[in-house]
Amino acid sequence: MKSSKLIMGCLATLGMTAGVASVQANVDRDAIAERLKPAGTLCLVGDDCGTAAPSGGEQEVASNGASDIDGGAIYNRICMACHETGAAGAPIRGDEDAWSARIEQGWDTLLDHSINGFNAMPARGGNPNLSDEEVAASTAYLVEPVMDVPELGGAAEEAPAEEAPAEEAPTEEAAAEAPAEEEVASDDATEEAAAEEAADGDAPSHAGIDGEPIYNQACMACHMTGAAGAPIKGDAAAWGSRLEQGMETLYDHSINGIGAMPPKGGFANLSDDEVKAAVDFMIDALD
Repeated sequence: MKSSKLIMGCLATLGMTAGVASVQANVDRDAIAERLKPAGTLCLVGDDCGTAAPSGGEQEVASNGASDIDGGAIYNRICMACHETGAAGAPIRGDEDAWSARIEQGWDTLLDHSINGFNAMPARGGNPNLSDEEVAASTAYLVEPVMDVPELGGAAEEAPAEEAPAEEAPTEEAAAEAPAEEEVASDDATEEAAAEEAADGDAPSHAGIDGEPIYNQACMACHMTGAAGAPIKGDAAAWGSRLEQGMETLYDHSINGIGAMPPKGGFANLSDDEVKAAVDFMIDALD
């Protein structure tokens, strides 16, 4: 009898631990997505953007797409790491000599390079989530000190409203089946989380963080091109001597900076665990 109670108590504790771990993992993923999400969104005239419309014509709704996006905020998050330091040959913001030949190509060419990538610069600065309008706004902020930037965007024509098709009300049978399916799915998720918890054991604190989007955001500009002497992802020879120093040393260099590499790749808002996850992603590419 006592053994049965002991076993039941252990199972209950394991279930609660798995549930907490699952919730924490979701919170970590949400936090990363919040830090990497685009700085602005495009809202066209007539769209419901989740804000109350101004009354009495006190404020006009702008129809100039990219002009309402904070290009400076996007620049500070995405572009500054290279365009404030000259990493990978990037022209520094405000340096007229570095920009002179580029300016001669015209705004359209500069914007095309920003959207689609050019030489060492990845498309959209390495953040594929940015819209064309957001890239245009950040590019305008970048070149504004050295050239006259044309007016961004343009008047957008409202699309004719289409009547939404009426949704059929769920049948009583479907409504009865739904809670049962949800309960089964919840049980499966709990069992899966418990299995993962048992398998992880003494896993490090950053084990559940996806390092790939962090690498794409903060590391790819240099570690994909070898800029400033950065070892290229997947190049075993370039990483050989660094791996000999041990993972803790690699983590420390990535967090605190070394040589030409700034702390946390220039993204001070990243947590230490997020930086470690990005390092693991690069190292895993060597396997």
